[in-house]
Amino acid sequence: METNRRETQSTAATKKDARAFTRFFFSGAVECDLDKQGRINIASNLLQYAKLEKECVVIGVSNRIELWSKSIWEQYTEEQEDSFAEIAENMIGFDI
Repeated sequence: METNRRETQSTAATKKDARAFTRFFFSGAVECDLDKQGRINIASNLLQYAKLEKECVVIGVSNRIELWSKSIWEQYTEEQEDSFAEIAENMIGFDI
């Protein structure tokens, strides 16, 4: 991830599309603090964007985590289930 960020930064200075992508991608980034009980306080605009409600799912994806609405995650996995074998075949050689 750090390598990708550095590559994007160096490219972003010289290419219009890279600058636009970087601007959009990082514009929603915010620091989230933990409360006294160790919970993450997520900004309301990010809650709305991700459609997070009462039940959420935290999944591990390589070197990061993703936070999903439980209902959206269940819908996504159901939609992807049939194509998982094909996707896995295409990922051979990607060092996952």
